[in-house]
Amino acid sequence: MTDKKIRVLVAKPGLDGHDRGAKVVARALRDAGMEVIYTGLRQTPEMIAEAALQEDVDVVGLSILSGAHMALAPRIVELLKANGQ
Repeated sequence: MTDKKIRVLVAKPGLDGHDRGAKVVARALRDAGMEVIYTGLRQTPEMIAEAALQEDVDVVGLSILSGAHMALAPRIVELLKANGQ
């Protein structure tokens, strides 16, 4: 029996161009045995939700430095729920 790896999408929404923290977390998750998909900088909520659905991930991690998480995170959750996730 093989254990299914946890699939994690690490995304960097908004206009913040600092991605070191997201990359460090992605590496740590990989080192812990998870499969990690990193979407890169300046992703919209729509892009993140689409990637999460296409990649069939178990977890979505967001790296946001500003207070934009108050608007971005609920929008991503809304988009995922609208698609049955």
